[in-house]
Amino acid sequence: MSYISIQNVSRTYHDAKSHGRFTALDHVSLDIEQGEFICLLGPSGCGKSTLLDMLAGFSQPSTGTIRIAGEPVTEPSIRRITIFQNYGLLPWRTVAENVELGLETLGLPPEERHRTAAHYLAVVGLEAFRDRHPAELSGGMQQRVAIARALAVDPDILFMDEPFAALDAITRMKLQDEIAAISREQHKTIIFVTHDIEESIVLADRIVVMTPNPGKIKTILPVDLHGTARRDRTSPDFLHIRERVFEAFALKPEDKTEYYI
Repeated sequence: MSYISIQNVSRTYHDAKSHGRFTALDHVSLDIEQGEFICLLGPSGCGKSTLLDMLAGFSQPSTGTIRIAGEPVTEPSIRRITIFQNYGLLPWRTVAENVELGLETLGLPPEERHRTAAHYLAVVGLEAFRDRHPAELSGGMQQRVAIARALAVDPDILFMDEPFAALDAITRMKLQDEIAAISREQHKTIIFVTHDIEESIVLADRIVVMTPNPGKIKTILPVDLHGTARRDRTSPDFLHIRERVFEAFALKPEDKTEYYI
Protein backbone atom coordinates (compact mmCIF):
# COMPACT_ATOMS: atom_id res chain seq x y z
CA MET A 1 0.00 0.00 0.00
CA SER A 2 1.25 3.48 -0.87
CA TYR A 3 2.00 5.95 1.92
CA ILE A 4 -0.53 8.46 0.52
CA SER A 5 -3.42 7.02 -1.45
CA ILE A 6 -5.84 9.26 -3.37
CA GLN A 7 -8.57 7.19 -5.00
CA ASN A 8 -11.25 8.56 -7.38
CA VAL A 9 -11.48 11.87 -5.51
CA SER A 10 -13.92 14.49 -6.76
CA ARG A 11 -14.85 17.83 -5.19
CA THR A 12 -17.94 19.79 -6.17
CA TYR A 13 -19.27 23.10 -4.90
CA HIS A 14 -22.60 24.86 -5.11
CA ASP A 15 -22.53 27.62 -7.74
CA ALA A 16 -24.63 30.49 -6.38
CA LYS A 17 -24.84 32.25 -9.75
CA SER A 18 -26.15 29.33 -11.77
CA HIS A 19 -27.79 27.53 -8.83
CA GLY A 20 -25.97 24.45 -10.08
CA ARG A 21 -22.84 22.54 -9.15
CA PHE A 22 -19.24 23.38 -9.98
CA THR A 23 -16.74 20.52 -10.21
CA ALA A 24 -13.28 21.59 -9.01
CA LEU A 25 -11.78 18.08 -9.14
CA ASP A 26 -13.00 15.12 -11.16
CA HIS A 27 -12.04 11.52 -10.28
CA VAL A 28 -8.43 12.14 -9.30
CA SER A 29 -6.30 9.14 -8.31
CA LEU A 30 -2.66 9.29 -7.21
CA ASP A 31 -0.32 7.15 -5.09
CA ILE A 32 2.62 8.81 -3.30
CA GLU A 33 5.45 7.01 -1.53
CA GLN A 34 7.04 8.05 1.74
CA GLY A 35 9.91 10.49 1.19
CA GLU A 36 8.76 11.58 -2.28
CA PHE A 37 8.74 15.21 -3.40
CA ILE A 38 5.64 15.69 -5.55
CA CYS A 39 4.83 18.90 -7.43
CA LEU A 40 1.22 19.55 -8.43
CA LEU A 41 1.68 21.71 -11.54
CA GLY A 42 -1.03 23.48 -13.47
CA PRO A 43 -2.86 26.72 -14.24
CA SER A 44 -5.27 28.49 -11.93
CA GLY A 45 -8.53 26.60 -11.62
CA CYS A 46 -7.12 23.11 -12.11
CA GLY A 47 -7.86 22.08 -8.53
CA LYS A 48 -4.30 21.69 -7.23
CA SER A 49 -4.90 23.81 -4.09
CA THR A 50 -8.27 22.09 -3.59
CA LEU A 51 -6.50 18.73 -3.63
CA LEU A 52 -3.84 20.00 -1.19
CA ASP A 53 -6.55 21.24 1.22
CA MET A 54 -8.15 17.81 1.26
CA LEU A 55 -4.82 16.07 1.78
CA ALA A 56 -4.17 18.38 4.74
CA GLY A 57 -7.63 17.65 6.18
CA PHE A 58 -9.02 21.19 5.82
CA SER A 59 -11.87 19.93 3.62
CA GLN A 60 -13.33 16.59 2.56
CA PRO A 61 -13.87 15.01 -0.87
CA SER A 62 -17.37 14.96 -2.29
CA THR A 63 -16.62 11.42 -3.47
CA GLY A 64 -13.61 9.13 -3.25
CA THR A 65 -11.09 8.51 -0.48
CA ILE A 66 -7.80 9.94 0.78
CA ARG A 67 -5.65 7.83 3.10
CA ILE A 68 -2.28 8.49 4.69
CA ALA A 69 -0.43 5.52 6.18
CA GLY A 70 -3.62 3.53 5.71
CA GLU A 71 -5.81 5.90 7.76
CA PRO A 72 -8.51 8.13 6.25
CA VAL A 73 -7.79 11.87 6.40
CA THR A 74 -10.61 13.50 8.36
CA GLU A 75 -8.95 16.53 9.99
CA PRO A 76 -5.66 18.47 10.14
CA SER A 77 -2.80 16.98 12.14
CA ILE A 78 0.39 18.41 13.59
CA ARG A 79 2.11 15.48 11.87
CA ARG A 80 1.16 17.11 8.54
CA ILE A 81 2.08 20.80 8.29
CA THR A 82 0.92 23.24 5.61
CA ILE A 83 3.04 26.22 4.53
CA PHE A 84 1.10 28.95 2.73
CA GLN A 85 2.13 31.84 0.52
CA ASN A 86 1.40 34.43 3.23
CA TYR A 87 3.89 32.97 5.78
CA GLY A 88 1.39 33.01 8.70
CA LEU A 89 3.86 34.45 11.23
CA LEU A 90 2.63 36.15 14.41
CA PRO A 91 3.90 39.75 14.25
CA TRP A 92 4.14 40.23 18.03
CA ARG A 93 6.45 37.24 18.45
CA THR A 94 10.15 37.16 17.67
CA VAL A 95 11.56 34.87 15.00
CA ALA A 96 12.57 32.29 17.61
CA GLU A 97 9.18 32.51 19.34
CA ASN A 98 7.42 31.94 16.01
CA VAL A 99 9.50 28.83 15.39
CA GLU A 100 8.66 27.58 18.90
CA LEU A 101 4.91 27.93 18.38
CA GLY A 102 4.26 24.33 17.35
CA LEU A 103 6.62 23.05 20.03
CA GLU A 104 4.51 24.84 22.64
CA THR A 105 1.46 23.02 21.28
CA LEU A 106 3.33 19.76 21.77
CA GLY A 107 4.00 20.71 25.40
CA LEU A 108 7.79 20.59 25.21
CA PRO A 109 9.73 22.23 28.06
CA PRO A 110 11.32 25.66 27.40
CA GLU A 111 14.92 24.42 27.17
CA GLU A 112 14.02 21.84 24.53
CA ARG A 113 11.97 24.40 22.60
CA HIS A 114 14.85 26.88 22.56
CA ARG A 115 17.34 24.22 21.47
CA THR A 116 15.11 22.90 18.70
CA ALA A 117 14.28 26.38 17.41
CA ALA A 118 17.97 27.32 17.34
CA HIS A 119 18.75 24.18 15.34
CA TYR A 120 16.15 24.81 12.64
CA LEU A 121 16.95 28.52 12.41
CA ALA A 122 20.50 27.40 11.64
CA VAL A 123 19.16 24.99 9.01
CA VAL A 124 17.51 27.91 7.15
CA GLY A 125 20.40 30.30 7.84
CA LEU A 126 18.59 32.68 10.20
CA GLU A 127 20.25 32.03 13.57
CA ALA A 128 21.50 35.65 13.67
CA PHE A 129 17.91 36.94 13.39
CA ARG A 130 16.32 34.96 16.22
CA ASP A 131 15.40 38.08 18.24
CA ARG A 132 13.98 40.08 15.31
CA HIS A 133 10.26 40.46 14.60
CA PRO A 134 8.67 39.47 11.25
CA ALA A 135 8.23 43.11 10.16
CA GLU A 136 12.03 43.52 10.30
CA LEU A 137 12.59 40.70 7.78
CA SER A 138 12.34 40.46 4.01
CA GLY A 139 9.67 38.29 2.42
CA GLY A 140 12.16 35.55 1.69
CA MET A 141 13.42 35.56 5.28
CA GLN A 142 9.86 35.38 6.60
CA GLN A 143 9.19 32.34 4.44
CA ARG A 144 12.34 30.71 5.79
CA VAL A 145 11.03 31.30 9.32
CA ALA A 146 7.78 29.58 8.29
CA ILE A 147 9.79 26.63 6.94
CA ALA A 148 11.84 26.43 10.16
CA ARG A 149 8.64 26.50 12.24
CA ALA A 150 7.21 23.64 10.17
CA LEU A 151 10.39 21.53 10.38
CA ALA A 152 10.75 22.12 14.14
CA VAL A 153 7.81 19.82 14.96
CA ASP A 154 9.38 17.09 12.79
CA PRO A 155 6.27 16.50 10.64
CA ASP A 156 5.79 13.40 8.55
CA ILE A 157 4.53 15.47 5.59
CA LEU A 158 4.92 19.06 4.42
CA PHE A 159 2.18 20.54 2.25
CA MET A 160 3.33 23.71 0.46
CA ASP A 161 0.84 25.90 -1.41
CA GLU A 162 2.79 28.13 -3.84
CA PRO A 163 5.02 29.30 -0.96
CA PHE A 164 7.50 31.19 -3.16
CA ALA A 165 5.09 32.75 -5.67
CA ALA A 166 5.19 36.26 -4.20
CA LEU A 167 8.98 36.44 -3.95
CA ASP A 168 11.45 37.97 -6.40
CA ALA A 169 13.15 35.60 -8.83
CA ILE A 170 16.55 35.47 -7.07
CA THR A 171 15.07 34.84 -3.62
CA ARG A 172 12.71 32.24 -5.08
CA MET A 173 15.59 30.33 -6.67
CA LYS A 174 17.58 30.37 -3.40
CA LEU A 175 14.61 29.02 -1.44
CA GLN A 176 13.99 26.36 -4.08
CA ASP A 177 17.54 25.12 -3.55
CA GLU A 178 17.10 25.24 0.25
CA ILE A 179 13.85 23.28 0.37
CA ALA A 180 15.19 20.74 -2.14
CA ALA A 181 18.26 20.19 0.07
CA ILE A 182 16.13 19.92 3.22
CA SER A 183 13.86 17.39 1.51
CA ARG A 184 16.71 15.15 0.49
CA GLU A 185 18.69 15.45 3.73
CA GLN A 186 15.70 14.87 6.04
CA HIS A 187 13.73 12.52 3.76
CA LYS A 188 10.50 14.45 4.19
CA THR A 189 7.43 13.72 2.12
CA ILE A 190 6.52 17.02 0.42
CA ILE A 191 3.51 17.90 -1.72
CA PHE A 192 4.18 21.24 -3.41
CA VAL A 193 1.65 23.28 -5.41
CA THR A 194 3.08 25.48 -8.17
CA HIS A 195 2.35 26.99 -11.58
CA ASP A 196 6.06 27.53 -12.28
CA ILE A 197 7.37 24.89 -14.70
CA GLU A 198 11.07 25.32 -13.87
CA GLU A 199 10.36 25.30 -10.14
CA SER A 200 8.65 21.93 -10.48
CA ILE A 201 11.66 20.48 -12.33
CA VAL A 202 14.15 21.79 -9.74
CA LEU A 203 12.16 20.33 -6.84
CA ALA A 204 10.14 17.28 -7.78
CA ASP A 205 10.78 13.58 -7.93
CA ARG A 206 7.57 13.47 -9.97
CA ILE A 207 5.55 16.27 -11.58
CA VAL A 208 1.79 15.76 -11.53
CA VAL A 209 0.46 17.76 -14.49
CA MET A 210 -3.10 18.99 -13.86
CA THR A 211 -5.58 20.59 -16.27
CA PRO A 212 -8.75 22.58 -15.52
CA ASN A 213 -12.50 22.56 -16.22
CA PRO A 214 -12.81 20.27 -14.34
CA GLY A 215 -9.54 19.63 -12.54
CA LYS A 216 -7.93 16.36 -13.57
CA ILE A 217 -4.51 14.72 -13.65
CA LYS A 218 -3.39 14.71 -17.27
CA THR A 219 -0.06 12.95 -16.84
CA ILE A 220 2.70 12.25 -14.31
CA LEU A 221 6.31 12.96 -15.31
CA PRO A 222 9.31 11.54 -13.42
CA VAL A 223 12.23 13.95 -12.97
CA ASP A 224 15.41 11.93 -13.43
CA LEU A 225 17.87 14.64 -12.44
CA HIS A 226 20.43 14.46 -9.65
CA GLY A 227 22.83 16.82 -7.89
CA THR A 228 23.85 19.95 -9.78
CA ALA A 229 21.82 18.84 -12.83
CA ARG A 230 18.70 20.01 -11.00
CA ARG A 231 20.04 23.53 -10.63
CA ASP A 232 21.52 23.88 -14.12
CA ARG A 233 18.49 25.23 -15.96
CA THR A 234 20.39 25.35 -19.25
CA SER A 235 21.57 21.72 -19.30
CA PRO A 236 20.27 19.41 -22.05
CA ASP A 237 18.67 17.07 -19.47
CA PHE A 238 16.85 19.93 -17.74
CA LEU A 239 15.65 21.35 -21.04
CA HIS A 240 14.47 17.90 -22.17
CA ILE A 241 12.22 17.56 -19.12
CA ARG A 242 10.96 21.12 -19.60
CA GLU A 243 10.08 20.25 -23.19
CA ARG A 244 8.09 17.25 -21.98
CA VAL A 245 6.13 19.52 -19.63
CA PHE A 246 5.42 21.90 -22.50
CA GLU A 247 4.17 18.96 -24.56
CA ALA A 248 1.93 17.82 -21.71
CA PHE A 249 0.24 21.21 -21.70
CA ALA A 250 0.26 21.34 -25.53
CA LEU A 251 1.91 24.76 -25.44
CA LYS A 252 2.63 26.45 -28.75
CA PRO A 253 6.23 27.33 -29.71
CA GLU A 254 5.59 31.04 -29.13
CA ASP A 255 4.46 30.27 -25.55
CA LYS A 256 7.69 28.57 -24.57
CA THR A 257 9.50 31.71 -23.46
CA GLU A 258 7.01 31.95 -20.57
CA TYR A 259 7.81 29.54 -17.78
CA TYR A 260 4.55 29.90 -15.90
CA ILE A 261 1.28 28.15 -16.60
